[in-house]
Amino acid sequence: MLLRQLFDHETWTYTYLLGDEETGEAVLIDPVIDQVERDLKLLSELGLTLVYTLDTHAHADHITGAGMLRKRVGCKVVMSAAAGAEGVDVAVKDGDRLKFGNLELEVRTTPGHTDGCVTFVTSDHKYAFTGDALFVRGTGRTDFQQGSAQTLYRSIHDKIFTLPDDTIICPAHDYRGMTSSTVGEEKRHNPRVGDGKTEEEFASIMDNLHLPAPKKLSIAVPANLHAGVVPPSSMSGDPLPERGWAAIERSPEGIPEVSVAWVAENKGAVRMVDVREIDEAESDGKIDGVDVVPMGTVDEASKAWDKEIPVITICRSGRRSGRVALELEKLGFKRIASMRGGMVAWNNQ
Repeated sequence: MLLRQLFDHETWTYTYLLGDEETGEAVLIDPVIDQVERDLKLLSELGLTLVYTLDTHAHADHITGAGMLRKRVGCKVVMSAAAGAEGVDVAVKDGDRLKFGNLELEVRTTPGHTDGCVTFVTSDHKYAFTGDALFVRGTGRTDFQQGSAQTLYRSIHDKIFTLPDDTIICPAHDYRGMTSSTVGEEKRHNPRVGDGKTEEEFASIMDNLHLPAPKKLSIAVPANLHAGVVPPSSMSGDPLPERGWAAIERSPEGIPEVSVAWVAENKGAVRMVDVREIDEAESDGKIDGVDVVPMGTVDEASKAWDKEIPVITICRSGRRSGRVALELEKLGFKRIASMRGGMVAWNNQ
């Protein structure tokens, strides 16, 4: 089995790519909408076909990439039936099995963080993808979204700690630089739920965490209960998270970028501005319906723009539009991105 652990640094989220190297079929566990382009690129490079996206629960800190990936490549969206989500293709329950190629994942329901939490376990019990139920030396919180410390304690002990000690734990998040653990390690060393901790001791620990609410709670959960699909009407300026409105990928220079394919698919749904000079755009060609706002005039022109409405910047190669995107971010625009590769990439495609 091919396995890749991928990381979204803004939400501390792990996404897992599992692939059958013989048939080329693959699944993604807990994809993040802002990393869709990264994930699709990796799938292409490895020659894999995505057949399922699996969410371990309805996340509160990011929007899932499941809906967008289904739209792009036709994969099926999988979530727990207990999550009550709409737009799900396969609603799983305890004991179900998902096959992709010659590989198989067992579904173990592990509620407590949310009612719809599941752990996906490989058929050989070598790996367990525990979502927010069990972290490396920690657990998911239990103070919102149907959370219950007692339920989570029983889920971990009955469904995860009953796996072999050498089963590798692959969590949905990590905040301290840990990438994986094993069932045996967590039994011995997890300060919340291991080392002989009783259910009462665990409940006391969880009751006294006093954690702040996730920043995206009010937006991420409703979106994730619809497979992460952002309604088309919201593209016109309805309240959206700063991330999640598009398949944003940051360049090494920190520039927020979207692909040419994303621009083509969403042309007319968001504000798009070509920051080349007018004569340059006229002679070299531009995208139909896109306004030409030369780079030197963007600061003044943007004073009349609603900072809540998404803006895509475009130039010849992506360099000028990238600089403009960063400047607009500094001016308070929350949903801004440059078209990666500019008109050169557009014309090539």
